[in-house]
Amino acid sequence: MPNPAIPNPIPFPQATPRERRRAIIRLLLMILVLAVLVVPLLLELPLGSASRMGILAWLLVAVAMYWIYAGLGYQPLLLLQLLLFSTAATLLITKVALVVVDIHRLSVLRRVAAALIMAGAGLALVNLGAMIWALVRQRGTAPPE
Repeated sequence: MPNPAIPNPIPFPQATPRERRRAIIRLLLMILVLAVLVVPLLLELPLGSASRMGILAWLLVAVAMYWIYAGLGYQPLLLLQLLLFSTAATLLITKVALVVVDIHRLSVLRRVAAALIMAGAGLALVNLGAMIWALVRQRGTAPPE
């Protein structure tokens, strides 16, 4: 039975201008926290580069799933972003498993995963830019609240 105290998230394209501004601010703050706090903290962990990147990739998978649930952007971009982060996480798990069985020569997995993470981060910025563009475009056509 649905809980009436917890409202369902509204997808970004159907949101009001106030909800859109709130979604843009939430997404921007999350991206800034990831870039300024989480990534430097992960770099300080005493782990190998594949392990650190794997933790980051799984964290980004969780964040991308939350963004889809909360309607923080356009669903096709968010789904593609989730696919990229999930693929990167899978490649990094494979790399760590290969290192555990003493196979150290497949660093291509780490490099491809890093490229996928960067592509997913780029999609997050594209999503944010599209959200801002939609808000500006809507503001020009709709009467102020």
